[in-house]
Amino acid sequence: MSTRTQTTSSRVALGGIVAALCVTIMFLTGVLPALYIAAPMFAGMLMLILVEEVSVGWAWLTYAAVSLLAAIVTFDKEAALMFILFFGYYPILRMYLEKIPLKPVRMLLKQILFNVFLVADYWITVYVLGLPTFEDTLFSMYVILIVSGNLLFLMYDRLLSRMHWFYERVFLRKILGRK
Repeated sequence: MSTRTQTTSSRVALGGIVAALCVTIMFLTGVLPALYIAAPMFAGMLMLILVEEVSVGWAWLTYAAVSLLAAIVTFDKEAALMFILFFGYYPILRMYLEKIPLKPVRMLLKQILFNVFLVADYWITVYVLGLPTFEDTLFSMYVILIVSGNLLFLMYDRLLSRMHWFYERVFLRKILGRK
């Protein structure tokens, strides 16, 4: 269904469905605390559907609605914070970053964006939410956490690329018979 032939009601319905799925996924962090990193990542991936099916603007509106709802209804505020600060908007912003022709520059910007998120997340988690920090931890542990976080981000970025490819080439063309 192209954007031109969609009615406003179908856009609202799709946005509502994606928002409900995102909030449900974020809510699951209270049931399964081990999902506190995976849930915001997966919820953010759902924004790709809105970018492809409706518009980037609609995806931003849905991100804002889900961010507000996640901050209110999720039990794990750190997971909600991760969605709000990075994983909710990165799949939308990524489409603009992918237009940068030089891959090293593109990757550097992505890494900078992610590391700014890491610092902001840590600062807000410790100083605003008041969650405990690793005061007795060695400096090397922080380095290991930062490096592993960056590796996780690189895998997430690659997964977003593969999900976008799957959605366009397999789901839309072969399963739905569109485009």
